[in-house]
Amino acid sequence: MGDDQQDKQDQQGDDGKQRGQGPPPPPQPPQPRFGRGAGWFALAAVLLLLMVVFQSVGPPTTAMPWAEFESRYNEGSITEVIIEQNAVVGKTIDPTDDREKRVAVKFYPTSREHWVGKVDELTGGQFTEIPGPGLLIQILNSGFIYLIIFIVIIFIFMRTLRGAGSGGGMLGSFGKSRHKVMAKESTGITFEDVAGVDDAKEEVQEIVEFLKKPKKFMRLGGRVPRGVLLMGSPGCGKTLLAKAIAGEADVPFFSISGSDFVEMFVGVGASRVRDLFKQAKESSPCIIFLDEIDAVGRRRGGGYSTGGHDEREQTLNAILVEMDGFESSDQVIVIAATNRADVLDPALTRPGRFDRQVTVALPDVKGRLDILRVHGKKVKLGPNVELEKIARGTPMLSGAELEAIINEAAIGATLAEKEFVEHEDLEEARDKVRYGRTRKSRKIEEEERIATAYHEAGHAVLQMLVPHADPLHKVTIIPRGQSLGATFSLPEKDRYGFGLKWLAATMRVVCGGRIAEQRKTEDISSGAAQDIQQLTSLARHMVLEWGMSEKLGFVRYAGMDNQEGYMPEREYSDETAQIIDEEIRRYSKEAYDDAERLLNDKWDQVVAIAEALLKHESLTSDEVAALMRGEKLDKPSVGDLLAAEAAKVPTPPPAASAEPDEERGGELGSGVMPSPA
Repeated sequence: MGDDQQDKQDQQGDDGKQRGQGPPPPPQPPQPRFGRGAGWFALAAVLLLLMVVFQSVGPPTTAMPWAEFESRYNEGSITEVIIEQNAVVGKTIDPTDDREKRVAVKFYPTSREHWVGKVDELTGGQFTEIPGPGLLIQILNSGFIYLIIFIVIIFIFMRTLRGAGSGGGMLGSFGKSRHKVMAKESTGITFEDVAGVDDAKEEVQEIVEFLKKPKKFMRLGGRVPRGVLLMGSPGCGKTLLAKAIAGEADVPFFSISGSDFVEMFVGVGASRVRDLFKQAKESSPCIIFLDEIDAVGRRRGGGYSTGGHDEREQTLNAILVEMDGFESSDQVIVIAATNRADVLDPALTRPGRFDRQVTVALPDVKGRLDILRVHGKKVKLGPNVELEKIARGTPMLSGAELEAIINEAAIGATLAEKEFVEHEDLEEARDKVRYGRTRKSRKIEEEERIATAYHEAGHAVLQMLVPHADPLHKVTIIPRGQSLGATFSLPEKDRYGFGLKWLAATMRVVCGGRIAEQRKTEDISSGAAQDIQQLTSLARHMVLEWGMSEKLGFVRYAGMDNQEGYMPEREYSDETAQIIDEEIRRYSKEAYDDAERLLNDKWDQVVAIAEALLKHESLTSDEVAALMRGEKLDKPSVGDLLAAEAAKVPTPPPAASAEPDEERGGELGSGVMPSPA
């Protein structure tokens, strides 16, 4: 019977779609209301404040005994006597500042008639009497009104507590979920806009297919996947995938960040979780997207709790309970994204909660090319653009960084007033995103330029000579970021593992800069700090982790790195530690000695490339190969380019008091070469 009713409902839904009704509109999030409890609290506070103010208004009054009051009246210092509700008040003039003051003799209201007689006897009837207070005034003066206000506040507070179970809690709108409801039309992103993560896209496409046709998957008894966890490095496209799901699925899409659950008030996070899942179940079928879930889903215990009532743990417990309480008919799927999957609680990642864990990895060469093509559609690319070359030259770059390259290239071409983006703009944008902006205004001394040129020439020659090294792409001595020069390689393929031959070749290329610089300048500098760091890091990994030492064998000696902090676990003897140090030093020394031997044999080629760098500042791999063959470069030097640029701009006539060039030394100063970057 239930199946027949379900078939009728599905048929009615299909008929409604055929008649053009379309999918039901997504539910609108509840509008925040001004709590009545807060209004009553404010009103009571204002009334109490007004009473205190009104009672304190008036001239200062000094209390005194009746004998002193009677004496001062007889002396004539009291000019007027008034009988008020509970005091005999006299007005007097202060002789020091000629200001009117009040003195009073207090009495109980029940003895008012007695004090009226005494004042009448003292003044001979020359006094003013204010009528006694009524019953209401006496009640107000007795402090009963304060008790009433206190009871009203307690009543309002208890009513607010009674509404805590509805999601808002005693904190009003704090306990309400802060999610956003996204529809297909609001995102403007579909699966066609997602590239480079084909495996992850295929898995989330199955989720969309299930939401559209649930009976197709449940025909053989399958269960609804309750959760999908998207894992990957920052910028790989996890949030973009979620937006594409919202753009493809005709169901409500509830989006919220993990940090939105956390507040300074205890219990707010758990209340928001309950409110979110309650609204999601009412709008099923739907999708809940929790971005950066590691903000609340970290592993419980382990010393990360600060003690007491941990708000984050209570929020996590609420998520666990809500996800485990789904029924198969709820059709609510939770999608979470994180780049710290290693710190998530095991109860959150077990099957039954997050049934699928989708890894959104860094794109390979084909994926990077697809990403560049997707973002390249948004800009005007020139006919000489080679996206394949850019894809090869951007290993280990994420989709966000590739999008930044396209955007930076478009900005650079616009500033240069070009009609379209050229390949040179993409090359410059790639170097800018990866290594930093070109420092055009930096003034470099000639000695430092020479040392940098020979340093980079040493790298470039070894990059061309050493077998199994990555092919050379270009070499430059134009300052960029924190470096004075750079040698770029162009890997032929993506590497997911490192072979011993490639490691040995890379270590020798790294040593070339220091060797060439030292031979030319007969000095060493700190410019090889990054090279030394890379060499030492490779040697340590080879010995400690990758088992590439013959003396130590197939054993791992490195500590465990859990991304919360490096914890060295030295489970070996001092003798083994000494062997480790010797092996690391041996690998470094062998690489340095081989690189030095190669550069000494090819020193003429190093000199040729260094002189060409001083003249042109940047060389491509083809130009480096031509120089190593003994050929001459047929292209203008930096000085020629600067002269050509200066010829385009009319030079104003020099002033009569201008100094000679040799005395002025130029704008850059003596010994400093300009940069055409």
